[in-house]
This record gives sequence, structure tokens and C-alpha cells, in this order.
Amino acid sequence: MLNIEYKVNHPISSAEFIELLKRSSLGERRPIQDLDCIEGMLAHSNLLVTAWQGERLVGVARSLTDFHYACYLSDLAVDQAYQCQGIGKHLQSLTQAQLGPRAKLILIAAPAAQSYYGHLGYSANPRCWVLEPGVSISPTEA
Repeated sequence: MLNIEYKVNHPISSAEFIELLKRSSLGERRPIQDLDCIEGMLAHSNLLVTAWQGERLVGVARSLTDFHYACYLSDLAVDQAYQCQGIGKHLQSLTQAQLGPRAKLILIAAPAAQSYYGHLGYSANPRCWVLEPGVSISPTEA
């Protein structure tokens, strides 16, 4: 059994975050070459739950939340060498524990993780919409 320590809002460096993203495969869908973006992602998140084995960052749940109604779980990453050991579940549980009783946990699943969340109790929601960078909303269109 691994000795994993979990921390809430413990700061992590951009380098630690990038290396974990690479080791988790989430780096394929995150701007790991854009240091300013990564630094902004960390600086402006207001809920960060991390998993550590000693000094090694092995998991992260990075969220944006109002703590009362909605929590967007933007990144859930676990080092591939540590997956299937309950670390991701524990990160989500600790994230949820920081929230008020009415707060919803909301996420967009990575393609490979589509089947993961349903068995944890999440419900699929087809109403999610994404406005990609570079696409502008015209104030004159209906």
C-alpha cells in the first residue's frame, strides 16, 4: 500500500504541475509549452487538492469554485504509475468536502475517461457548450 499524503491548497510549482500533466497523459490536452498560461491556471484556481508520495506530486484536482453552488473541476490528473489505486477518487472526494452542501461538481471528461465518472455517481449532461479561443460572440447576433 502506498503512503499518499493529500493536501488542500498547498502551492505547487508550474514545473511540478507540468511534469504531472505529462505523466498523467493530460498533458496532451493542456498548454504545457505555454508557461504563462500554466502559471495563470495555477494562480487563478481557488481550490487545489494534491496527492504526494514523499516529495513527488502524483495527483492533482484543480478547480474554480464559488464554494456554494458550482465547482468546475478543470483538471484531474494522476500519474500513470499511480493510477487505479483510488487516488483520483480521493482527490474528488476531498474536493467535494471543501464545498457547501448545495454545490455541484462539474467537469468535462477527457475522451478516454468518458466511462470513468458514471460509476462514481456523476450524471452525464448533454447541455455543455464550449466557446473555443478565437471565436467571438457578436453582440448584434441573436
